[in-house]
Amino acid sequence: MLDRRLETRMLCADMVGLVWKDKGGRTRRAVAHLEDISLSGASLQTDCPVPLQASLRITYPKGELRGIVRYCVFREIGYFLGIEFDPGSKWSPQHFKPQHMLDPRRLVLRAVNRQRESQTPPLVN
Repeated sequence: MLDRRLETRMLCADMVGLVWKDKGGRTRRAVAHLEDISLSGASLQTDCPVPLQASLRITYPKGELRGIVRYCVFREIGYFLGIEFDPGSKWSPQHFKPQHMLDPRRLVLRAVNRQRESQTPPLVN
């Protein structure tokens, strides 16, 4: 599948809160596992479905991010949500740094460098 995002998606692992209103207008809350995050969105895993197009808040100890549910699919171990952040709610690692975070670009760079090093002939004295 083609990834059309303009910014890098950071792989991460952290627990966050979710708050949204159901179709009846009642406030719902859940705990979710943050899977990845970028400037404009995030992917979360949770135990309960959240309606498409629902406005929600992702809460963390020192703040929150607001967005819209773009997808919600069930996959064996739970529901996976795709969230597009509201225009005024951009993620920044200075405001919220997930407990575990990994930039996939760095992994690729390390692998390329290792491969180059293994192909370089040894120096002979």
